[in-house]
Amino acid sequence: MAVTAVGIAVAEPLGLPPVPVPANNPISDAKIVLGGTLFSDKRFSSTGLVSCSTCHAPEKVFTDSPLQLSVGVHNQEGTRNAPTLANAAYFKRLFWDGRASSLEDQSRHPFVNPVEGGLHDYEPILQIVRTDPEYVGMFRAAFGIEPAAISMTQVKQAIATFERTLIFGDSPFDRWYFGGDKLAMSDSAQRGFKVFMEDGRCQSCHTIEQNVALFTDNRFHNIGVGINKIRPELLRLTPELLLAKARGINIDKAVLSNEKTAEFGRFTVSERFDDLGAFKTPTLRNVALTAPYMHDGSLETLRAVVDHYNNGGVTDPTDQVTDYLSGGIRPLHLTEEQITDLIAFMEALTSPEFTSLPAPDAP
Repeated sequence: MAVTAVGIAVAEPLGLPPVPVPANNPISDAKIVLGGTLFSDKRFSSTGLVSCSTCHAPEKVFTDSPLQLSVGVHNQEGTRNAPTLANAAYFKRLFWDGRASSLEDQSRHPFVNPVEGGLHDYEPILQIVRTDPEYVGMFRAAFGIEPAAISMTQVKQAIATFERTLIFGDSPFDRWYFGGDKLAMSDSAQRGFKVFMEDGRCQSCHTIEQNVALFTDNRFHNIGVGINKIRPELLRLTPELLLAKARGINIDKAVLSNEKTAEFGRFTVSERFDDLGAFKTPTLRNVALTAPYMHDGSLETLRAVVDHYNNGGVTDPTDQVTDYLSGGIRPLHLTEEQITDLIAFMEALTSPEFTSLPAPDAP
């Protein structure tokens, strides 16, 4: 377990730094066990059929691949593709638009989102954890409190603690690049690394540092996916969104239930016009097993993703490039061999815990 708690460092997987742990939520074995149980409890939804693990399944690298868009209570389809929770402990902001500032903050939203967990408030959760004998014992062991004192604070802290253990490195790339094993990656993947760092310019956002590689800059970029869907209506929709926010609209609900609001991306949080259509850079670790891709799941394969960037930020070469495209995105002019090698490199980012999993079929 790659964590740093109470000043004690535990060895992390090759290629990853120690996990940052907030001072007010130190890690313990009891809290991890409790968090994992809460994470998988379907009773915390209005139908009793949906849990955190529904959209972040361990056997799917903590996604719901191959679904394009996640499905919640009453089979409601949202507007976002479920990002992996693997290595989410390193993310500085959570959700595609970064509207949560920590794992603790993020964990509370899905329960009461009408498209996800469907609860009107947190009382059903608190009633269960305060009366279920198993939970009573687990909260006592994790937090030293009795049932009446259990609140959503402890629920959130336990789930976040469990999520901080979902740390996966030690991929063929890590063993080759950081471990010095010259045979850990294929020749094609090694050539693909060169494309990644040079002609592909992938490292600009999917960062690799001297001793670790998170494969994300933890920033937000408009890469040309989604924003064109609302381009004709932007002049009307933008002031409408800002007015709705001023009146107290529930952004968490809006972005998952309104497909037009969903395409505003980071702008829904920051209200900065340079954030229009910008979404968080996802990690590339285990990316070969988490298709489809992008915030809306609109690209089904890694080849489609590479083609999109190779075209300069458009999926179809004949499409119009958005006016809000982040700086630096332009046609790459990669050859077929370079594309093949680049994909081979991304396939070499799979951690050993997931190597037995099959690549997802297209939905």
